[in-house]
Amino acid sequence: MHPGPILVIDVAHPPRHPDRVEEELLSALLAVNSSPTLRVIKVIHGYGSKGKGGTTRDLVRNWAFRRRKRIRAILNGEDYDLLEITTQAMRREVGDVSDADLGASNPGVTYLWVR
Repeated sequence: MHPGPILVIDVAHPPRHPDRVEEELLSALLAVNSSPTLRVIKVIHGYGSKGKGGTTRDLVRNWAFRRRKRIRAILNGEDYDLLEITTQAMRREVGDVSDADLGASNPGVTYLWVR
């Protein structure tokens, strides 16, 4: 069993083929759905080497959007801040978990708050 409400997966290090990224995302979603404590998937996908956002980031966010009926909210890392209403709601429900990316405007991560 994974401690705490957040499951962290890193699909950027080392970079993976898009099919492998989607497999890891699905595995994480299934793990959260079957866990009594997990509620959030923190996906580390990187920002891309060109500084314009990467294809893995787009893949992760598009994958989550296509599964939006199973995901309560998609929080982009650049918006993950205590002043943002969805962040506040999620943290009220899952707890004030320590996270270095909170308020860091990190476009290299995405949070998936699972239903």
